[in-house]
Amino acid sequence: MDKQEFPKGFLWGVATSAQQIEGAAREGSRGESIWDRFARTPGRISDGSNPGVACDHFHRWEEDIALLRRLGVQAYRFSVAWPRVVPDGGGAVNERGLDFYDSLVDGLLAAGIQPFVTLYHWDLPQALQDQGGWGNRKTAEDFVGFAAAVSRRLGDRVRSWATHNEPWCIATLGHEQGEHAPGHRDPAESLRVAHHLLVSHGWAAGVIRESSPGSEVGIVLNLTPAFPASDAPSDADAVRHFDGAFNRWYLDPLFRGEYPADAVADRVRRGHLPAGELPFVREGDMKSIATPLDFLGINYYSRVVVQSSGTGEPVAVAVAPKEQLTDMGWEVYPQALEDLLMRVTREYRPRKIFITENGAAYTDTMAASGIIADTRRVAYLRNHLASAHRALEAGAPLAGYFVWSLLDKFEWAHGYTKRFGLYNVDFSTQRRTPRDSAYWYRDVVAANAVDAGAPQSAMGRNP
Repeated sequence: MDKQEFPKGFLWGVATSAQQIEGAAREGSRGESIWDRFARTPGRISDGSNPGVACDHFHRWEEDIALLRRLGVQAYRFSVAWPRVVPDGGGAVNERGLDFYDSLVDGLLAAGIQPFVTLYHWDLPQALQDQGGWGNRKTAEDFVGFAAAVSRRLGDRVRSWATHNEPWCIATLGHEQGEHAPGHRDPAESLRVAHHLLVSHGWAAGVIRESSPGSEVGIVLNLTPAFPASDAPSDADAVRHFDGAFNRWYLDPLFRGEYPADAVADRVRRGHLPAGELPFVREGDMKSIATPLDFLGINYYSRVVVQSSGTGEPVAVAVAPKEQLTDMGWEVYPQALEDLLMRVTREYRPRKIFITENGAAYTDTMAASGIIADTRRVAYLRNHLASAHRALEAGAPLAGYFVWSLLDKFEWAHGYTKRFGLYNVDFSTQRRTPRDSAYWYRDVVAANAVDAGAPQSAMGRNP
């Protein structure tokens, strides 16, 4: 079968986040996070669960490194829990928390696996939220202190750092739509939060480079290509509107040092900003945000199709049949990944791109033999890798790919109902069982190539 080969040195990995897998919420002097608090609020988590134990990775990290070795991946993207390292958000550093990550990094390196660290993956210390959270500019300053503490301890061994994961989710889902912690519904606060996240990224980048000389520093954005529901000019404008708020609101400041003027005008028109000013921007902020990136991390899951509402707002419309949706309700649309990579390459010219998350949630049945034939996930990954390969051949500076995720885990507001893992987790026993996708991905990594034809089942093969 024909193979689509990736360049020598292409980085293959998997990704997780601290809040979703670590557990040990009250151990080692860890502080409370906003997700710990949010999950205890009735009605916030679909299955009523919480991340207090999750995958118990805090106690099982050596077992999980063994899973990484079986996959043969060269990199592991994980996040550092801010409440575990600085329980109050600012001030005293909890050395016991840093000891955990010290051991994890050493364990990864001993296994020949590169640590790819994300500093903030949504788990703000509740103590800072009590002071206004990301809506308070001081939180950006506290983040720099957190980044300094972690990079000073790990910077001699960690060579790849991402400051933030998906600032759109933090700002919009957490502060405008109320679906994520802290559960606010304040569009003006959401914009202020987004700015403080971006400013803190720029400030922290310099601190990380000082503590970890020669390392790469970037940021991770979730980017979603938008398509018009029809040829109507109003739907084309809905695409512009969505793209400005979702994608360009973050890309433009990072690469051009400015917020997109049309998106600012949209927010003014909606009453989210005063005319003529961005009240949260201070002198020097935009220069800090546009600190050159060593890499851009892109998380891609699906596209969106939009049409104009009666008031001109973009509204997402469903165009795919149910069988083309993942369990998250997201359309499987691999072609948009190629489109996205080429668009970012053409318009923003990043030095390097990593696909830092890509994957699919599906419910799969374990056979009596223990085999989990997750053919839909294998097809999803194969087709998206093929799309990424086309972009790479067309000139995108794509340097690596991380599957989301290594394990089933606490999936935010969905609790434990959505399963993304290459490894199935029985949360009652913490047993990890490889799905067929784990075997398939192991073979992709070993070959540094993906089959150009239909995906083959890995059923029955041992890692």
